[in-house]
Amino acid sequence: MQVTLGVGSWRLGVDSEAMKPPKVVFVCQECGAQAPKWMGRCNECGAWNSFVEERPASADDFGAASAGKLANRYAQFGASGSAKLYAEVDTANAVRLSSGIGEFDRVLGGGIVPGSLVLLGGEPGIGKSTLLLQAAGHFAREVGPVLYASGEESEHQIKSRGDRLGVGTAPLYLLSETCIERILEEIARLKPALVIIDSIQTVFSMKFQSAPGSIGQVREAATQFLFAAKGQNIPTVLVGHITKDGSLAGPKTLEHIVDTVLYFEGERHHSHRVVRAIKNRFGAVSELGVFEMTGTGLRPVANPSRLFLSERASGTPGSAVLCCVEGSRPLLVEVQALVSTSTYGNARRMAIGIDQNRLSLLLAVLEKRAGLSLAGDDVYVNIAGGMTIDEPAADLSVVAAVASSVRNRGLSPSTAVFGEVGLSGEIRGIPQAPLRIREALQMGFTRVVLPAANVDSSNSGPGEGECELVGVRTVGEALDELIA
Repeated sequence: MQVTLGVGSWRLGVDSEAMKPPKVVFVCQECGAQAPKWMGRCNECGAWNSFVEERPASADDFGAASAGKLANRYAQFGASGSAKLYAEVDTANAVRLSSGIGEFDRVLGGGIVPGSLVLLGGEPGIGKSTLLLQAAGHFAREVGPVLYASGEESEHQIKSRGDRLGVGTAPLYLLSETCIERILEEIARLKPALVIIDSIQTVFSMKFQSAPGSIGQVREAATQFLFAAKGQNIPTVLVGHITKDGSLAGPKTLEHIVDTVLYFEGERHHSHRVVRAIKNRFGAVSELGVFEMTGTGLRPVANPSRLFLSERASGTPGSAVLCCVEGSRPLLVEVQALVSTSTYGNARRMAIGIDQNRLSLLLAVLEKRAGLSLAGDDVYVNIAGGMTIDEPAADLSVVAAVASSVRNRGLSPSTAVFGEVGLSGEIRGIPQAPLRIREALQMGFTRVVLPAANVDSSNSGPGEGECELVGVRTVGEALDELIA
């Protein structure tokens, strides 16, 4: 529509469509909710001051031709346009490629799957870039060229770290770039065997006006790298930032898009690091890989139980050894407890490595079912070594450590414990008991206190005859067996 304005003897034609301001939306950076105007509090997730102005992309921004390419791009990796019969689908397993680091391959389910998209998250400085640069060096030497694209470091910074890690003359290409389109051009030119993006929050697409790290940019970047990985059958690893509460930054769709989600965990003041699989379409979830940070990079730990128990003081009151399972790997860790009289009359409860609400529940069970008076005592529980345990099998070891500290009597150094504690004081059976017993036996423990439901001839495994299995049904019975 044309509007004609008369200005003296001048007549000016103005396009009313061109006078309209560009359409904008306000997007919550926590949950991705959209609103037509800025709001102080998100109605969806309740976050405060999380709305950021964004201008959505339109076909007019990059022409009709580019719009056609964009429409075709979303269907580029569709292999067939017709449905297949279930019985005719080929189920041949894809060949996995080794990263050269055994613990990293374990977490991935046996190796890197061609065409997969992996997301690795962790705290700043935990060792994400170090681990991936080590894996890139091994992969480049054994499989093929690797493209390492970093938006946080220059090529010189990456090279200096690589010299310390001993990357050598492997065909590893470094790219300091934050534009997605340029990174994709390099992928098409080099055709690498592996692509690493460090990190997804630093890259941006020229199709969006918002800043890197915003909801729209992260979603678009993950989608484009997904299409590149599936369309060209190139495995891609994305490094992701995490928020202050420990969850991956960005929209939740980021975790849905990728094939595998890995968390890099560990305490800054401990030498070991843990890589945990939260989601894996090509392997078991909750799989665990343990590394030790050294001056020359991350070193895989073949026997984590020996690492976690290396500085354990035998026979000390308040200490119990737990047989836990992370994914398919059994681990032995030390559970420590300290019970002391409260000075101010208001008892404190502190837990490191386990859920604090779970600790409060177990203390209530001890008071009600075992007759221990803990209302006026401070209780501190810690998983030695910086490990985090969230499975119910840790209940009995926590109960044993607390009771040992209260009575000031140490447990037998050759005894390991596992079992779930119910609210009525019963000890419930847990899965994978033979795997736990076998690990305890290999580490030199000759006695295991476990739920009576797990003491069964059908659950006996090889080598368990040398280990004394003590089945218990209640908390009181367990404490009688553990603390003489």
